[in-house]
Amino acid sequence: MPRTTITLPGSLVEELMLEVKAKSKTEAVILAIKDEIRAQKKRKIKSMAGKMEFTISADELRHKDRRLG
Repeated sequence: MPRTTITLPGSLVEELMLEVKAKSKTEAVILAIKDEIRAQKKRKIKSMAGKMEFTISADELRHKDRRLG
């Protein structure tokens, strides 16, 4: 894994470690980054609501897919 050097306020990192119950600074930062990525993906998906139209039902999709038996 590549190393990255960043400067962060100590109190912010300590608070993050307490909130996410991380054992190390690295673990806390990784958890925070993953959480932010997940949140951004959710926002993108929510922004697509009502913009897609499906022409067949989920039941039709399920039964026409030969991989499902």
